[in-house]
Amino acid sequence: MGNIKERYPVICSELYLPPNPYILKVLEDTEGKTEEILIKLTGNNRLLPVQKLTDEDALALSKTLCNNVSVKALDLRYNEITDKGAKHLADLLQENVSLRSLNLMCNNIKANGAKLLGKCLHLNKTLRTLRMTGNKFGNGGAMHLASMLQTNSSLEELDISDCDLDTQSLIAFAIVLSSNSSIRSIHLSRPLLFSHQEETTWHLARMLTMNQHLRELHLGMHAMRDWGVERLCEALRENVTLRYLDLRCNKIARDGARHLAGLLKLNTALEILDLSSNRIEDEGAAHLSQAIALHNSSLRALSIPSNNIGSEGLVFIAKAMSVNSSLSHIYIWGNKLEEPACVAFTDLIKGGRLREEDTDVSPYEVNGRVFLAEVFHGLRRHYYWTPSFGQDGDPASNSALALTASS
Repeated sequence: MGNIKERYPVICSELYLPPNPYILKVLEDTEGKTEEILIKLTGNNRLLPVQKLTDEDALALSKTLCNNVSVKALDLRYNEITDKGAKHLADLLQENVSLRSLNLMCNNIKANGAKLLGKCLHLNKTLRTLRMTGNKFGNGGAMHLASMLQTNSSLEELDISDCDLDTQSLIAFAIVLSSNSSIRSIHLSRPLLFSHQEETTWHLARMLTMNQHLRELHLGMHAMRDWGVERLCEALRENVTLRYLDLRCNKIARDGARHLAGLLKLNTALEILDLSSNRIEDEGAAHLSQAIALHNSSLRALSIPSNNIGSEGLVFIAKAMSVNSSLSHIYIWGNKLEEPACVAFTDLIKGGRLREEDTDVSPYEVNGRVFLAEVFHGLRRHYYWTPSFGQDGDPASNSALALTASS
């Protein structure tokens, strides 16, 4: 097999392709390593001069790695790989028996490329994580990936958010996930939905009543309203496995928060709830705070930024946290941070109940008055990346809080 750094230029010579200096530089870092290698070739690398990867680079790289048993993760996000490059990577997945993670986020892969990747994953038994976020393969590509989940029994995490999925493909995923027992995390955020009937939410809720393996479900930007939240809550009363529910950037109001509060009172498996950028307001925050203070002992993280919550609702949340020892992470930036709310959260932080690294605000004083400043400790450290409590770019830390209970 030989050293990866030495093998790559040889392969380029055989293919009559010029070696990419960025790839050469990154492969130098693998020298001496014999196991658990992550090759990170991101097109937005701030530390190295970057020549973004093309389809030809994908060909050379796939040939270089085809029989390699040391490389476990390949990160190719923010490059210029198209359907042609996706074919080369699909060939790699057919030949390589060790690769566990492939990140193709924000390339230029369309329906045919997604089809090829889905086809090869019918037989692949080693890949655990596939990220396709931001590739606009639409319904044509999504249906092939959904079909793949009917036979693939090894993939655990699939990210197809912002891929122009529509109603048909979302329903297809809901159907196949009803019987799939391997997927632990799926990202279906930011589809293209034009109906106000919330058919997709109904199907996803029905899936949750049957699937007892899923740990993370990301449904951001589904234009979901209170009716849809009610359907999800009804389903989650029967579900004993979901740990992380992401409902950010929807149209959830106070009644939706009330339904979620009712769910929290039952102490289900839910540990992380993301309601960022909805409109639950003070009344919705009051419903949640009552459930947290008096009933819930399982929720560990709550994200409610940009929900038009005033001091009354935020003080309720702070008081609930002061009596609930299980809730450790709270995110509130983007609401109405008036003095009572600032004082309440300052007391939590300075009193030691809330660590500054577990929230998105930091207290400071001016002329004897307390204010809160924003800090970048949000539930989502990257818009297109699995929410993480670790550092960006570290695959081992992604979904850390949500998946610790998955085993």
